[in-house]
Amino acid sequence: MTDKLSADVVVVGSGICGSLVARRLAEAGASVIILEAGPRITREQITAAYRASPFKSDFMAPYPQSPWAPQPSYTPKDNNYLIQAGPVPYTAEYLRVVGGTTWHWAAQAWRLLPNDFRIKSLYGVGRDWPISYNDLEPFYYEAEVLMGVSGPLDNGSPRNKPFPMPPVTPSFLEQRVREKIAPKYNLITNTTARNSVFYDGRPQCCGNNNCMPICPIDAQYTGGIAAESAEKSGAKIYPNSVVYKLEHDEKGNIVAANYYDPDKRSYRVTGKIFILAANAIEIPKLLFLSASEKYPNGLANSSGALGRTLMDHPSSSVVFEAPEELWAGRGPVSPSSIQGMRDGAFRSEHAAFRLDLSNSSRVAGVTKDLISKGFTGQKLQDEIRRRSAHEISMKNVLEQLPDPNNRVTLADEKDALGIPKPKLHYSYDEYIHRGMDATKDIYLDIASMMGATKVQISPDRVYHNNQHITGTLAMGSDPATSVTDPHGRSYDHPNLYFVSTGVMPTVATVNSTLTAVALSLRTVQAIRAGA
Repeated sequence: MTDKLSADVVVVGSGICGSLVARRLAEAGASVIILEAGPRITREQITAAYRASPFKSDFMAPYPQSPWAPQPSYTPKDNNYLIQAGPVPYTAEYLRVVGGTTWHWAAQAWRLLPNDFRIKSLYGVGRDWPISYNDLEPFYYEAEVLMGVSGPLDNGSPRNKPFPMPPVTPSFLEQRVREKIAPKYNLITNTTARNSVFYDGRPQCCGNNNCMPICPIDAQYTGGIAAESAEKSGAKIYPNSVVYKLEHDEKGNIVAANYYDPDKRSYRVTGKIFILAANAIEIPKLLFLSASEKYPNGLANSSGALGRTLMDHPSSSVVFEAPEELWAGRGPVSPSSIQGMRDGAFRSEHAAFRLDLSNSSRVAGVTKDLISKGFTGQKLQDEIRRRSAHEISMKNVLEQLPDPNNRVTLADEKDALGIPKPKLHYSYDEYIHRGMDATKDIYLDIASMMGATKVQISPDRVYHNNQHITGTLAMGSDPATSVTDPHGRSYDHPNLYFVSTGVMPTVATVNSTLTAVALSLRTVQAIRAGA
């Protein structure tokens, strides 16, 4: 074991939140070390890997799987990294590489709505946040400028300044669906961390239809870009550094992070401030692993809330054929959505949601389906063309309430370094089921307005999740029920902070990355102020 590494700030995790926090602190003059469990990758490397991969619908396929930093993988088979305790499997997908999971995200960068911060007070469900929308608004804007967010002003969330960029040009599919379902449903172009014009040294979107799993030209912002910006500001990234334990002193201050290299040699890094910037599964895992005589139930867990209230956005879908050729597959894969059910008095009865229009090319899925049905030759070719031109897909993004029984714990099974794997306990409640029922009515209504045929809705009570891993480190005003204070600081350890989707008390109805980045930048302000 060596004791040579030390910095003012030690950040665990090099994803978008950790890297942007490291950048801001380094710009302020702090020495910063970032410890990343996985390897360093490049856009060129991953683009080539995706081109060569036979599993084009698997967003994990192009990314390296490291024995020392395993990440969930399900194709061609489950690698059994996440141990499922049920009753419903939570098959999360995330990356353990320099830059983190936003290498393969949809780049949707929505703000929450003001009412999302107080659903307990307004609707009697979930929990209220310890901060308001107005507290977060300036940090939302700072995040949008750093990431390069484009979008329409009329998107439901109030703002004091315009977006850095106008919306990405809508595809023909988006324009025609908007015309067909208006004025009853307002289909708006998504707010995304995707360049609609040249911005921050990166080109505008040119319409490649594989934003997930990789934008081949960097028109889409990623954690890889964030990590590079942190290094340019002076932060030092140590890849292949698997943190397995945090040390504390008698007062509860964190004094060191211990990590393994791929050969299981152990290193010790000391610092003044420690920031955990991994996701809402990996952070609780590390804190449970760091249990000590003083903290037998894990660090940052005097409330017993650590690892609890795991949330995502459960999702159902509809597929149908429109009477005209719309040709999904030109432009970004997730271009637009319907926002009208994100808020309202109904939230006291069923989950809020929004509807995403998919623009993913239908060709691969259609071809696979037709071959399985025995189509060959010219008939196969003709039917691939017909269905790919006419087929449309939509899905919902549905709010899941914080349930303490949905949680992350440690499994008995261990990985290649001998570190216990995460164990997930997960389920759906009637609030979700009722929200899915409400969605089904809108699916059928939209299909009717489109003049659709062959309408197929996904099976009842069989849902997908949108890989928006949220909760498990919830912030709050009461240390008896929360892991962190309103600035993301641990109630138990004065120099330990969290920048992650995990600190969000509720998940609302939109992708969680922008909110997590905004919260992270607010945490930077608190650290610099000595809060």
